[in-house]
Amino acid sequence: MASSPSLSFFLFLALLAVTTTAIQSSSTKEHTNTIHLHFYMHDDYTGYTGSKPTAIRIITMPKTSPNDTSPRTFGDMVALNNVLTEGPSHKSKHVGRAQGFAVRVAEGGTVSDLSLHLVFGQGAYNGSSLTVHGRIPMDQPVRESVVVGGTGHFRFAKGYMLSKNYDYNLATGGVVEIDVYVIM
Repeated sequence: MASSPSLSFFLFLALLAVTTTAIQSSSTKEHTNTIHLHFYMHDDYTGYTGSKPTAIRIITMPKTSPNDTSPRTFGDMVALNNVLTEGPSHKSKHVGRAQGFAVRVAEGGTVSDLSLHLVFGQGAYNGSSLTVHGRIPMDQPVRESVVVGGTGHFRFAKGYMLSKNYDYNLATGGVVEIDVYVIM
């Protein structure tokens, strides 16, 4: 009789181990569906396309140095409602909007903290969005941000975004080429 509780306890532990392993296997299933999105963002501070600006400085901080010639300075905040297109031309097919804000976080530098929602209005992802957050050093040729989630088709998404200047300047804005890699 003394061995019966030990055997029951051993069987219980074995069953618990098998169940735990099965739960872990199903919850850590390897993600194999990677989606690559490629488009262009039109970051327009001046209305260069003949329409209203789609990016605007909402907080402008005073220059910290009389020698500072940068069009932006530490503490500046910009609101964004930029058009996303298939190609670099503003006349290319519109695929959505890039909505969010950026805050200049580097003294004497060109680094911003970016919070951005990529909202899709066309095609297979119509009505879905991706949320991106990152440190954007504008003096780097390619900047990497993290995809922190999404809605609609992109629920539970994770991944990263690469952005690089296509035709851009800090004073007026311009076109930024974007590649997003999303794991579903």
